[in-house]
Amino acid sequence: MLRTILCLCSVRLFSGTAWELPRSAIGLWTVESAISTILLWLGIGAFLLFVPADAGGPVPVLRWVLPALGLLYAVVAIGIRPRIKHRIYRWEITAEAAYTRTGWLTQTWTLVPISRIQTVDVTRGVLQQMFGLATVAVLTASSQGTVRIWHLEHLVAQRVADDLARRAELVRDQAT
Repeated sequence: MLRTILCLCSVRLFSGTAWELPRSAIGLWTVESAISTILLWLGIGAFLLFVPADAGGPVPVLRWVLPALGLLYAVVAIGIRPRIKHRIYRWEITAEAAYTRTGWLTQTWTLVPISRIQTVDVTRGVLQQMFGLATVAVLTASSQGTVRIWHLEHLVAQRVADDLARRAELVRDQAT
């Protein structure tokens, strides 16, 4: 029974041919992490400024724990997480499907059959534009909704979107 299931579900799990994201994605993630770290430190600063040290309860402990946690967050978010994400995130387009692998603590493998694609969009946020990147959004007929291939080089994203849209249309034409 298991052998039959494995044969029916011949899903490729990213061999060495899967594409990694461009190195500029590391810069983008670093800037995003720096922005979130600044916002975190503004909150910590507001706490230290507006909550008196002699307020009692857990406040004296929080006055030294929060900055330590903020520093730890900054080191992980800015120095470690972008590089780990770059090593993990993968994408691939084959004749049958689009594959993505995302997540750095919890990894998600997503397979989108070409026959299920309804719409393909390319979006570019402000930071992505600064780094020459774009995101390909693949809208499917499944309950999962939109699947995204994050932070591709802009021209690569455009070619991937055009290719996926063309393939999906060919599959639809063959089905009718």
